[in-house]
Amino acid sequence: MGISLNKKSSINLIKTKDEHDFMIQLDFKKSGGLIPAIVQDALTGQVLMLAYMNQAAFEKTLETKKATYYSRSRNQLWTKGESSGHVQHVKEIRVDCDLDSVVLKVEQAGQGACHKGYRSCFTGLSTAMISRLSTPGCLILKRYTNNGKNIEAGHPQRKPSECNH
Repeated sequence: MGISLNKKSSINLIKTKDEHDFMIQLDFKKSGGLIPAIVQDALTGQVLMLAYMNQAAFEKTLETKKATYYSRSRNQLWTKGESSGHVQHVKEIRVDCDLDSVVLKVEQAGQGACHKGYRSCFTGLSTAMISRLSTPGCLILKRYTNNGKNIEAGHPQRKPSECNH
């Protein structure tokens, strides 16, 4: 399901593939009033960040076409870019089948989405791989950084040297 914010139609309506309109009601009650919002670059599909929305944030996003979220630490709404200028112009909203999470497809203005200055909050690891090893209870997380250096971490209850590589 998707909401296209490029059209002049009512923002509360969703067009299906066969162009029939229907109303949608997101389920904000299921998770204490908040739903996760996965944010993707509308052109490349790159995941930029994860944030949370309450109903007021979702409605403001629909009204302004600028991504607005609910800050769990500050207990208030915030529009992405209001202080940094790194605004997210929402082009499309996709709703999951349970109506309790959304994907915002955005045009990201400025340097990027991450508050640490990166284009994406998921920057730094080009590949993450988890593999179960032959030693019971041993799990190794291998992370490959952008410069190709390999970092390995063992299961919290075992030293990496106790795990068979």
